[in-house]
Amino acid sequence: MLTDAVRFIRSHDDILLIAHVSPDGDTLGSSFALYGALSAAGKRLQIVCEDAVPGIYGFLPFSDKLIPPGQARPAEAVICVDCADVARTGRCEPLFRAAKETLNIDHHGTNDNYADFNYVKKAAATGELIYRLLTELKVPVSRDVAACLYAAISTDTGNFSYSNTTPDTLRVTAELLDAGIDLPDLSRRLFRTVPFKKLKLQALAVDKAKLYENGRIGIAYVTLDEIASCGAKAEDTEGIIDVIRDIDSVEIAVFLRESEDGTVRASLRGKTCADVSEIATRYRGGGHRLAAGCTLRPPVEDAAETMLAAAKEQLKKDCG
Repeated sequence: MLTDAVRFIRSHDDILLIAHVSPDGDTLGSSFALYGALSAAGKRLQIVCEDAVPGIYGFLPFSDKLIPPGQARPAEAVICVDCADVARTGRCEPLFRAAKETLNIDHHGTNDNYADFNYVKKAAATGELIYRLLTELKVPVSRDVAACLYAAISTDTGNFSYSNTTPDTLRVTAELLDAGIDLPDLSRRLFRTVPFKKLKLQALAVDKAKLYENGRIGIAYVTLDEIASCGAKAEDTEGIIDVIRDIDSVEIAVFLRESEDGTVRASLRGKTCADVSEIATRYRGGGHRLAAGCTLRPPVEDAAETMLAAAKEQLKKDCG
C-alpha cells in the first residue's frame, strides 16, 4: 500500500534501490527519480543493477549513479523498483536478502508481494506510482526528477499509445510538464534516436522471423554471435519484439536472445486477446497481459520451440 511505502521511506535513511535485469526505461527512470528526490531530502541512496545503463538512457539525470552489485554495500533498507518477482533482481538478490527491511514498488499484475512491504498497484508504469509516492511524501519533484519519471512513463506506454495509458497517466504527465521538462528533447532522445548498429540488428532479426498459425504467432531470435556481427550489444535488442508484434496478422509475438550469462531471455507481446503473462509465469517470468518476459535454458533454438508450443496453446485458449 502507498501508506506502507511512505512509512518505510520515512523510517529509513540508508536505502538501496534495485533495478531489474535487462533494465528498461521504467525501472531506470523510476530508480533515478527516487534517487534524485530522496537524496535531495537527505537520504543516503545507492542504485544497483545486474546490467549497465543502456546507451539510450545514458543521458538521463542520475544515470551515472547506477553501480553493479559487486560495488554496492549492504543497506538497512532495500527497495525493488519495477521488479515483478525476486528473480528479476538477478545478482542483486543477496543485497535484497541482507536488508533488515524490504519494499517492493511495482505495477505488474503477476507480482506476488514478495517483500516485507509492498506498494503494488495497477498503473501504466511504476513511474506513475513513484510520482504518487513522492507527492504523498511531500518531496519536491525537480525538473531532473520529472525528466526521469517522464522517461519511465512514456517508454512503458509506447509513447502513450498502449492500452495501459489512462486519464491518470496523462494527468501525472501533465504535472511533469508543469515541472519544466523539455518534452521535444526527451521525445527525440527516447523515441527518435536509433544507432545504426541497432537498425542492422533489427533487420537481421526481422529477416529471421517466422510466422505460424496463419500468421497469428511471430517468433524471432538472435544469438550472441549475430549480435556481435552487427557491432551491437544486448541492449540493442530492445524494441525488436515490438517490430514483430506490429506485423499486421500477429497476435502473439516472441523474441528470444542468447545472454552472456548462458541463459536465453524471452520477451513476449500480445496484441488484443492473448494473455502472454500466463506464458511467462510458466517459466518463472511475469509481466502484464500484453507484455511479459521470462528466462529459459539454452540452446536458443530449443527455447524458441518451447515458446512456440506455449504460444499456440495460449492463442487457442484466449483467441480461439
